[in-house]
Amino acid sequence: MTQELLKVWDPQPNPNIPELHPGDTVRVHARIVEGDRERIQVFQGVVMRIRGGGANANFTVRRIAAHGIGVERTFLFNSPRIERVEVLRRAKVRRAQLYFLRKYRGKAARLKEDRSLFEDK
Repeated sequence: MTQELLKVWDPQPNPNIPELHPGDTVRVHARIVEGDRERIQVFQGVVMRIRGGGANANFTVRRIAAHGIGVERTFLFNSPRIERVEVLRRAKVRRAQLYFLRKYRGKAARLKEDRSLFEDK
C-alpha cells in the first residue's frame, strides 16, 4: 500500500536530458515564465557537479558572464521546465566536483577534450 503511494509521488525523469558527466560543456534550454509570457532561455557552460538523490538529483552548470564574472546555475534532472540539454563537448577530468575552476579565468580554465568518444571501436 505505501509502496504504491510513493510511486505516485515519484517524479518522472525528463527524457530530454542525456547522460551528463562533470566537465561536459552543455547548452541548457530552460523555460522561463515572466508574468503571463513564457520563453526559452539558453544557458551554456561547463557541468561543475552532479548530485544524486533520487527525486532531488541535480547538476550545476558554470559559465563566465560579462566582465569575467562567473555564474553558476543548478538544474533539477526531473524538472519539466528544462526543454532540452545539448552536450557540445566532453572533457577528460579526474574529479567529481570541479570547484577548482572557480579560481581560473579565460584560457587557464580550459579542460582537455575527451576525444575517445569519437574514435571507431
